[in-house]
Amino acid sequence: MTGEDPLSLDRIRSVLTRLEDTIIFSLIERAQFAHNPRMYQKGEFKELVDLGFNGSWLEWFLKEIESFHAKARRYTSPDEYPFSADLPEPVLPPLNFPAALYPNKINANPSILSFYTCAIVPRITRRATLSLATKKRAQGIIGSEEYEDDGNYGSAATLDVEVLQSISKRVHYGKFVSESKFIENPAAFIPHILKPNRQALDALITKPEVERKLLLRLQKKASTYAQDIVGDGDAPVNGLNGKAHTSSKIDVDGVVDLYESYIIPLTKEVEVDYLLGRLEGLSQEEIDKLSKGKDL
Repeated sequence: MTGEDPLSLDRIRSVLTRLEDTIIFSLIERAQFAHNPRMYQKGEFKELVDLGFNGSWLEWFLKEIESFHAKARRYTSPDEYPFSADLPEPVLPPLNFPAALYPNKINANPSILSFYTCAIVPRITRRATLSLATKKRAQGIIGSEEYEDDGNYGSAATLDVEVLQSISKRVHYGKFVSESKFIENPAAFIPHILKPNRQALDALITKPEVERKLLLRLQKKASTYAQDIVGDGDAPVNGLNGKAHTSSKIDVDGVVDLYESYIIPLTKEVEVDYLLGRLEGLSQEEIDKLSKGKDL
């Protein structure tokens, strides 16, 4: 995190916008490889089982990478969350981050890993998988052997980790959004926290017009980034009708659906969960002060 106010809505918006670019570019790179489903199946690699690891190839990859990142104190930052457990302690002394968030143990990474591997990877890699099948059939490889697996497990997993870490950061930034909105007007939230009302809290944090503009922006970004730019700086066109080339590097609708069906709903779940725990450990006197808009 930088030295800026972590609860500034302008800063939060800037971070989330940059993460859009990171996620889209990483998805475009991952889409160049086939699905490779055995990477996501536990116990599928004998080499890992022989090492005593019974998880999936991706889980092993995450564990190895996050172990190094943990030593470099990545997960001491309040906006970073690991997918792996039992990571080593940092070798560097801790940094003094501002106490921006209320203490909580919310970690949505198990859900992120699940929807990414089960729903997102098969969709964004569909074109590469079909192209692979065509090449294999030309080599006489048919049936179940012609689909899905190109053997690029290291390259694909490296990109999976980049996508997952970016999505995780994006989703968990919902905590900063909730804290910023809460401290701006605690009285609006406190009644629905004391008598837990998820629907009311969700209504307070949901901005339909903002979400609509976000999805439109994502569609434009993904459409632009997915084009191959030719030598003169223009996107390629089909010679007869002059329309933009339809063979983009990724399923643009799939990128939009990732946000609409998964990232946005899960972020709001994190925001509501954070709010529901926002008063834990506070005395009635402290809650009353917050209700009246007084700082603790």
